[in-house]
Amino acid sequence: MSDTPTLRRPLIIAAIMAAMAMIAIEATIVSTAMPQIAAQLGDLHLYSWVFSSFLLTQTAMTVAFGKLADLYGRRPILLLGIAIFLVGSVLCGLAWSMPSLIAFRLIQGVGAGAIQPVAITVVGDLYSVEERGKVQGWLASIWGISSVIGPLAGGLIIQHASWAWVFWINVPIGLAAGLGFVAFLHEDVAHRTRKVDALGATLFAIAVAALMVALTEVGNSTFAAVAALVVALVAGTGFFVQERIADDPMMDLKLWARRSIATANAATLLSGMTIIGLTTFLPMYVQGVLGQSPLVAGFTLTAMVFGWPIGATIAARNFKRFGLRPILLFGATLLPFGAAVFLFLRAGYPPQVAAAGSVVIGFGMGFLSNAAIVIVQSAVGWNERGAATSSNIFARNLGSTLGATALGAVFNLSLASGGAGGRAVDFDSIQKLLEGTGGTITDAGTQAALAHSLHLTFWAMFIVSALTLVAALFVPVATPAAKSAPEDAPAEALPIVEA
Repeated sequence: MSDTPTLRRPLIIAAIMAAMAMIAIEATIVSTAMPQIAAQLGDLHLYSWVFSSFLLTQTAMTVAFGKLADLYGRRPILLLGIAIFLVGSVLCGLAWSMPSLIAFRLIQGVGAGAIQPVAITVVGDLYSVEERGKVQGWLASIWGISSVIGPLAGGLIIQHASWAWVFWINVPIGLAAGLGFVAFLHEDVAHRTRKVDALGATLFAIAVAALMVALTEVGNSTFAAVAALVVALVAGTGFFVQERIADDPMMDLKLWARRSIATANAATLLSGMTIIGLTTFLPMYVQGVLGQSPLVAGFTLTAMVFGWPIGATIAARNFKRFGLRPILLFGATLLPFGAAVFLFLRAGYPPQVAAAGSVVIGFGMGFLSNAAIVIVQSAVGWNERGAATSSNIFARNLGSTLGATALGAVFNLSLASGGAGGRAVDFDSIQKLLEGTGGTITDAGTQAALAHSLHLTFWAMFIVSALTLVAALFVPVATPAAKSAPEDAPAEALPIVEA
């Protein structure tokens, strides 16, 4: 695609931005609406699965779809990903129960796993290294814009329409992106013989899904939790064996064995757990405990997502001045400072307090995530840089997947054990409380139990954020492993500034 006419490239980028906007807006719009969705569908103990199921399939399929794009071209995989994502979105809006919503979110995640990596690859195909900085700025702006539009749209939809439109709003955006790719993205694909590690991806998905089930069933069914844990261990062992013997593995274990990559990815994984905890449970706290509307709850989360690209931009401009490791450590230090704010939240506090903690965490993630990617890239030569970058994105997605489930288990266990009063809390009571947010709180005991459970969940999130800082301390000073690529080498698709 290097010969793509200059006049057509902006139109392709517009299609890419539309496709990625669907994924970016999902984080805030679904988080804003989920307390009301859970109140209507029931099965509140499965709340965190709505987030982790999406992340599970997105994480498992990212590498596989990237390799399929090498085999069959970018456009077919992008169109396939958009189609799958839109089918999942329509089905999510038609969900009749929490398990059905979770199943349809799995489908959405598969589509997202195709859209995000292949869209970034197209940018690398179209633009040289010198041109890509400006394009990356456009793509990063999507997350900032979505952080504002998402909560606003989610709050308005919940207040004035059916929650199904939280998912159906993706349909016109996805159709516009698909038409843009059909009209403007023309390829002359040179087919390459390359195996896709389908077995590795399958074993990974089974292992993570089983671990999620084990964490979810803790406190509900000991037998189910133990059985799921056994399945997770067996599938996990099989996955690592497969990755050692596969000709073209889903995860290059030798790459992960390098200290710079292993430590930076460890910090990234833990930061992903922190962020998903905030994204999943802050809207519930603001609505159920502080008694605010979904719109207000969404904007407390917006502060985090809005601060992320700003922090990433500031970090990128100061790499040469301060160095990569100090920037990483600064971002990792901001995470526990921001998470500590939620330890002091109480009923009656203004939502601005929650927003303050969110914005600090957002800035921290901007510094940490940007520095971590560059550190990982600096640890390898040019011919391994794409795989190294993918490993960092994979680590963050995996952290989000595990974090949603682990922190969800903390929340469920606290409610089941009786919360602050030592009496088990009925999930139906929590649902009624969430249905009445923004109005008069009639059940002070239920509100107190919800506040206590979420407070313990915020403590778990704070501990994970502190561990992020510990992992960052072990990251060595980044030293380039190889000189830059030759001038005639293909441009590599590297999301240096990502939110």
